[in-house]
Amino acid sequence: MLKNITFLFVCFVSISHAQVPFQNNQHKFDDFTYRQGDNQRTASGNPGPDYWQNGADYVLAVELDDVNNTITGNVTITYHNNSPEPLNFVWIHLEQNRYKNDSRGALTTPIQGYRFDGDLDGGYTISNVSAINGRTNSSKYLITDTRMQVFFEEPITPKGGKATISMNFSYKIPGKGLDRMGRLDVEKGTIFSMAQWYPRVAVFDNVIGWNSEPYLGAGEFYLGYGDFDYKVTVPFDHIVVGSGALQNEKEVLPVTLQNRMRQAEKSDKTVHIIKPEEVGNTQITRPKQSGKLTWHFKMENTRDIAFASSKAFIWDAARINLPDGKKAIAQSAYPPESNGDNGWERSTEYTKASIEFYSNKWYPYPYPAAVNVASNVGGMEYPGVSFCGYNRKGARLWGVTDHEWGHMWYPMIVGSNEKKHVWMDEGFNSFINYYSTKAFNNGEYPARLGREAIVAYNQNPNREPISTHPDIVQSSNLGMTAYFKPAYGLFMLREYILGPERFDNAFKSYTEAWAYKHPQPNDFFNHMENVSGEDLNWFWKHWFYSNDNIDLGIEAIDAVGSDYLLTFVNKGFPFPLKFEATYEDGSKERKELPVEVWQRGNRWIYLLKTDKKLKQIQIDPDKITADINPANDVFNLE
Repeated sequence: MLKNITFLFVCFVSISHAQVPFQNNQHKFDDFTYRQGDNQRTASGNPGPDYWQNGADYVLAVELDDVNNTITGNVTITYHNNSPEPLNFVWIHLEQNRYKNDSRGALTTPIQGYRFDGDLDGGYTISNVSAINGRTNSSKYLITDTRMQVFFEEPITPKGGKATISMNFSYKIPGKGLDRMGRLDVEKGTIFSMAQWYPRVAVFDNVIGWNSEPYLGAGEFYLGYGDFDYKVTVPFDHIVVGSGALQNEKEVLPVTLQNRMRQAEKSDKTVHIIKPEEVGNTQITRPKQSGKLTWHFKMENTRDIAFASSKAFIWDAARINLPDGKKAIAQSAYPPESNGDNGWERSTEYTKASIEFYSNKWYPYPYPAAVNVASNVGGMEYPGVSFCGYNRKGARLWGVTDHEWGHMWYPMIVGSNEKKHVWMDEGFNSFINYYSTKAFNNGEYPARLGREAIVAYNQNPNREPISTHPDIVQSSNLGMTAYFKPAYGLFMLREYILGPERFDNAFKSYTEAWAYKHPQPNDFFNHMENVSGEDLNWFWKHWFYSNDNIDLGIEAIDAVGSDYLLTFVNKGFPFPLKFEATYEDGSKERKELPVEVWQRGNRWIYLLKTDKKLKQIQIDPDKITADINPANDVFNLE
């Protein structure tokens, strides 16, 4: 034994390239944020015993004027203060004020324009504000840009107090609504895609208190949960589809359409509620031939609602099969222009497949319906409703439909803060989309995460970290920081670092633990580590919160008898190392080195024991990692 140790020591000393100054890399593995947890958010990544969140219930009644393109109505909000402190006021989002020409969003839009441009001739008109708490009633409020501060005569009591806020509101519906809402003119009429269409309460949490950031454009939303009861009055010839369950079907649908809906609820194949040839034929599709109709919807435990209205809709539906025998209904509403040639006639098929996949993989879909609406919006999601480009077909229609439905899980069920941590919804969603696309119809459409694009971006001197806020990040970088780089990070975590079983256990557990709650990045990090049993500080720190890169390499191979000394180097951040040895007889074997080999320094020597003649060493033979320098990943022996 002593002889072998001496022999190896001599070999190590004799190899000149192994002589490097000692460098300790412990700082690359240390905690980078305060993640110790408390009674509200535990160190294990779960809501703690004292976790709380506030909520709001809404009763809404609005009328859509399709001649003047306006919304007029009123809202009553019942606010629930579950926090440990009294509240003297409540902040409310007024996102329609973004469409004023002096809004912060308008003034911070690049002069060359970008995706989140919008009309600038809108904005709220607010009246009859009433804030009732107990026996006191206040009409005091202050509007600043897209925020409204409503004051009470006396504070809302903590730990269960509630108060009521009501107001009337109206505004012009923008035609171009920051690619989130708006109007689309088609041959048979106008499609109104209505989102951010009512005053919405801001989140008060235990992280920063009131989350009252202005609505600028790129940053989306952070909303609490509550129950919604809403009525939409429209011209008689309109069809309205919306979040939640329709309450007055018999009043707004003739018997023929009601019967078709019952058929669709039992069918795994798409059933037309309004056929293409029936669009505009109100004798068949409408219960009355003049005046107005009010559509009544309800939705429980949701963070938002949206709806669409038009007289130009083809309307179809099919059953969604959920775990434990539960059912929901998939619907699509689209104009004749979108029908045919592998177009929107497949939308309900896509919706059904997407929701069934995610329900079985991560968490059951909780809403009664899922409605995909053909819109001037390229792709945007709201609970139970998605708006997708009306001219999408084939793979592009599948891709955007699947992406928007993936958002029902992140951030609709798992209520992360899209304004600050956009990667926790867009990145997570882009990641799960990869697997749903692989599964859809035996791989009908290609599933890609774009490793080459990630590698190229990671070498761009103008790149920004994933953690950059969406309203701050450069427009050209948003796709990478919000969507593709975080998605690829999770892909590497699943397929390379943890393996599918450990990753899936942890990710599903995180989803279940934070359903209908408000996780922060540290909650995600802690939960993934505790369930998977792996310290991943080195990964979160470098991939999500820095511009550091992966650059593993094979530097030298030296024969030692029949064995080989392999010298690996790490020129990037710490990362596990997998390699494949190819021998002259054509056989191969794979080995793995844990990330801890880089704790002591940036060079590691591994003894490959074999009685075969080595031909080649290749790092990451499956090409999963986003290693920026493939040139040093392969070493061939002459």
